[in-house]
Amino acid sequence: MLPSDAKSTIGDPFTELAVVESTNIYAMERLQANLAAHGAAFFAHHQTAGKGQRGKSWLDETGSNIALSVIMDCSFLSPANQFPLSVVVALACHDVFNKYASGETFIKWPNDIYWRDRKAGGILIESIIRGNKWEGSVAGIGMNVNQVVFPEALKNPVSLKQVTGKDLDTITVAKEICGRLELRYQQLKNGRMEELLTYYNNYLYKRGERVRLKMDDVVFDCTIDFVSAEGELNVADGMKNSFRFGEVEWVL
Repeated sequence: MLPSDAKSTIGDPFTELAVVESTNIYAMERLQANLAAHGAAFFAHHQTAGKGQRGKSWLDETGSNIALSVIMDCSFLSPANQFPLSVVVALACHDVFNKYASGETFIKWPNDIYWRDRKAGGILIESIIRGNKWEGSVAGIGMNVNQVVFPEALKNPVSLKQVTGKDLDTITVAKEICGRLELRYQQLKNGRMEELLTYYNNYLYKRGERVRLKMDDVVFDCTIDFVSAEGELNVADGMKNSFRFGEVEWVL
């Protein structure tokens, strides 16, 4: 890995791939083989086995969406709390989608991108941690851009084209995400996590609203409050006051 004070910027180099199993798998293999370092971005026009959170697959339509993975140096962060990186990536994606959607774009805890009540994108971060050293991460980003017909298995998808009525160049949008990711990353490096977390909570999906969550086999109502610096979802009137990632599921 390049050190965190290296001059490499996120998105340089930017590599286009016609078809790949998964951009995250490809980027991680390059990272582990020391063939790529901080800032390297890999964009695929089609993934045959895109990866989503909690083992789910990410379905895409060839040439219509963003499948992007970026290698990031997190050596200045503590492996004990990896949530700051999620905040940075989620905000970068929110910045870009919201720019085109002109509002009503939210971050659904922990790091899905929603427009109104529909899923526009998702994030999967995979890291290499040895002992107390965070050796590197791959931030995978999927975002719906030009696709308008989705598989029935996807309950509530939405794309930028459906929101704006316009076709967009996926490479241009992907490079914009890299640019915003560089900005947010530098803010984190400069000690502005509190400010970043405030932005994250300002855009938090369903904040202040009653929702239904599921813990184990129990479904319960609660009010979304905020997400802590450690990445815990805080609620009011729930089974308990806070939940770690993986403890609860949304019931939509």
